[in-house]
Amino acid sequence: MATASAYSREVPTSRTTLPGRRFDHRFFTGMSLLMLLTAFAGFARTYFLAGVFRAPLPSLIIHVHGAAFSCWVLLLVVQSSLVAAGRVSVHRSLGVAGFLVGCAMLVLGVLAATDSLVRGGGPPGRDVKAFYIVPLTDMVIFGTLLFFAFRRRFDPPAHKRLIYIATTGLLIAAVARLPLAFSQRNAAAAGPLTWVFLLILATYDLWSTRRIHPATRWAGAFLIFVQMVRFPIGQTAAWHAFATWVQAAAR
Repeated sequence: MATASAYSREVPTSRTTLPGRRFDHRFFTGMSLLMLLTAFAGFARTYFLAGVFRAPLPSLIIHVHGAAFSCWVLLLVVQSSLVAAGRVSVHRSLGVAGFLVGCAMLVLGVLAATDSLVRGGGPPGRDVKAFYIVPLTDMVIFGTLLFFAFRRRFDPPAHKRLIYIATTGLLIAAVARLPLAFSQRNAAAAGPLTWVFLLILATYDLWSTRRIHPATRWAGAFLIFVQMVRFPIGQTAAWHAFATWVQAAAR
């Protein structure tokens, strides 16, 4: 009995040595800043340092889309900072605006992708109809994770991870514009580079709780799965027929 009592006292003591959620505020605030820096670095030459509204973008919808994307990343930094500062009530009130911005981004993302398809835009030398699947599936990833993040808004550990991974899915456009020879203007190579954010999150989960949070597991797997299957689908005749129909209808 004495041995059993001693063992029962040791277990909670060993568990309390885990960091747990004590560093969540620092981690997610720091990662939101890193995401902001990644977005800025990717779009600096063609958008941010080009004067934003005076940037030589091909159409108005691309300008509006860029502004909405910028607002989302800035809002991510603000929201994580509010939680870190203990301003949870303000965070929740601003979360409604964040959800509306996210919904607007879904519409703008599809419109911007279709605008690029009609103009024959996209990476040089790539089939524009095949490439059309990339921005559309980015919106599928973002919209799906945004929906579940909204549903889990009263479950902070899951909510913040879903928002984090949803934003990771958007960063492919910025990463594909970084001055890296093997990934520049190459979505197939840029996608796996964004998985570094998933790896960092999974590592943090393991360090803080010795397990990967369920939201990290399923949302990260969903993002990777969609990014992997879209390229074979984009090469099919069925997808080309769909893109041709959209192209003709949009014109």
